[in-house]
Amino acid sequence: MIPIRDTVSSKNYPVVNTTLIGINLLVFMVELMQGPAIGKFVYIYGLVPSRYSIPEISAYFSPGQQLFSLLSFMFLHGGWLHLIGNMWSLYIFGDNVEDNLGPVRYLFFYLLCGFLSGLFHLLFNLGSNAPTIGASGAIAGVMGAYILLYPRSKILTLIPIFIFPWFIEIPAFFFLGFWFLIQVLSATGSSGAMGGVAWWAHVGGFVFGMILLKLLHMLPRAGISDQVRSITRKKTSQRLHGISATGSQEEPNLYATIRITPYEVMAGTRKLINIPAGVRRRLFQVTIPPGTKEGSVLRLKGVGKQLPDGSRGDIYLKVAVDSIYRTVSS
Repeated sequence: MIPIRDTVSSKNYPVVNTTLIGINLLVFMVELMQGPAIGKFVYIYGLVPSRYSIPEISAYFSPGQQLFSLLSFMFLHGGWLHLIGNMWSLYIFGDNVEDNLGPVRYLFFYLLCGFLSGLFHLLFNLGSNAPTIGASGAIAGVMGAYILLYPRSKILTLIPIFIFPWFIEIPAFFFLGFWFLIQVLSATGSSGAMGGVAWWAHVGGFVFGMILLKLLHMLPRAGISDQVRSITRKKTSQRLHGISATGSQEEPNLYATIRITPYEVMAGTRKLINIPAGVRRRLFQVTIPPGTKEGSVLRLKGVGKQLPDGSRGDIYLKVAVDSIYRTVSS
């Protein structure tokens, strides 16, 4: 299963989340430049448990180097697939958590989740001399926060069946809950880092993410976050929309609502629409002309339910302004 996007729209551009993705990519470029010295580079800046538990090894590193590795390891990756997988998950879930916490608290939250996930990994692998790298622990914290904030969100998921893509919306509590269960089972069924995967870092990051979210919600919001929000307010909604269409069994037509921003209502937009069931094809493009009024209905001809004679009904798509975009920050 490959997650494509979630169904929760963020109100603001995720400046911190995007910056974190950029930093991870930049550090990976630095890794690639190391050439034959990559092993030494990863050992110095990765998280190596034996550096903290074996005096003969820790003597080679200063306290500053030891502390820095507890942060730097989460910006290193073991290859393109490792990097892309982590950054894609951060892209899907991180924007909404940043939207809830604000940019300043989100940055603190992300780094602390990664730091604590590293300590959790050390606790279960004290004698290991294998470097642990990757943003997975910090991202697991983001996922832990997401499941508390948006349990009823849907994750649009791609399931490849031979050469045919099949899109399905899975509830976030099930998608992330199942992911967490796999991490726990993998951690308890192995040494905690079998196959180069730091399972306990994932488990710890997820749990710490939920705890930190609750703690941060008890603290007053910083004024700087509101200032940044007024600058980063979004004008457009996401490109891909997952929509549920309804209709009576006797009627061939289906009815659905697409929620966009006031700016898109005025300026027009193009969206990719995914309707899970009851249509000729699941994914198609819709053009909303400039000046379309809220409440207008677009007719998508011949893509509805199939009739006994082989013909198909239509889909009537109502245009609505999403309530999250109505409030403009002062």
